[in-house]
Amino acid sequence: MRWTLSWVAIVAAGCANAPPPAENPSAPVPPQSDAQQGLEARALEQAEAKCASEGKKAEARRVDNVTVYDCITPADAAAGTAGGAKPQ
Repeated sequence: MRWTLSWVAIVAAGCANAPPPAENPSAPVPPQSDAQQGLEARALEQAEAKCASEGKKAEARRVDNVTVYDCITPADAAAGTAGGAKPQ
């Protein structure tokens, strides 16, 4: 009986100290709240204004669940490249 309780205590302590499970990158992205959508719209407007002052267009892309804005030339936009990426 004493050994059984010892093993139960060891297993319980091991489980309590185990690392958390890794995030699932293929999990669906939760929908954005109205506040998040408003922040993204404002960030896009700022990116468009900055890029327009350089004579370029703003292009948005998602990287690790974060929106990133790149300034691209009209020629790159027509060719379908962004941020120096080569078309496939």
